[in-house]
Amino acid sequence: MKSRKEKLPGEQESPLKEALPQMPDLQSPECFTELFPGELLQLEGKRTQLLYHKGENLIKQGAFATHVIYVIDGLVKLYIQTGMNRQINIRLAHKGDFLAFPALFGEDYYNYSAVAVKETTVSMIDKEALQGLLRENTTFAMKITTKNLRHESFLLEIIKNLSYKQMRGKLASALLYLSQTEFMEEEVFRYLTRQDIGDFASIPSENAIKFLKEFEKEDILKLEGKEITITDHPRLEEISRKG
Repeated sequence: MKSRKEKLPGEQESPLKEALPQMPDLQSPECFTELFPGELLQLEGKRTQLLYHKGENLIKQGAFATHVIYVIDGLVKLYIQTGMNRQINIRLAHKGDFLAFPALFGEDYYNYSAVAVKETTVSMIDKEALQGLLRENTTFAMKITTKNLRHESFLLEIIKNLSYKQMRGKLASALLYLSQTEFMEEEVFRYLTRQDIGDFASIPSENAIKFLKEFEKEDILKLEGKEITITDHPRLEEISRKG
């Protein structure tokens, strides 16, 4: 197992250090900064940086999984197709998030689709190259795995929504998820349609529109065009909790 070497007083920086600023797209305070310069260089030639415009598909459910995708900047909607004209939005990914993470652990096919909600830049990383780094650097492995496990909470919320919540409770849960600080900084509601919001709540768009107006009348939120501003979080949390 590789151990981190401390720099001795007066020791010169390794020339590899100079390569670090040339790879800004892989710098993340949560994971990639745990890599040695040499380890970062291992990814060179094993990744491709791409720009996707709003509405472009990044991955397709059921396609062969050859890469893990790191979001450098932008916003991506992940969804599962459940029928010919029916889908469930399972989460949003933004700067610093990974897509297709299960590909690192033997998943041969993408188990969901992903589409850019706004202009998005990503790094497509060869899964075998990333697997090698996970084996070599346990600190990096722990941070990258922990970061991806936190998304389970909303997936469990989706299951609860489908199991027992009424439509108002489902919508309240979706709005609480979408109004998290990390998404509000992206001005997320500017890029989501009412259909998108309905798909996050697992309810038809017409019902999403109906209950949004009800919530506005109850002073739980404010609607202004596509923008949604939550004004009474405790009440919305209560509706979500009670279902």
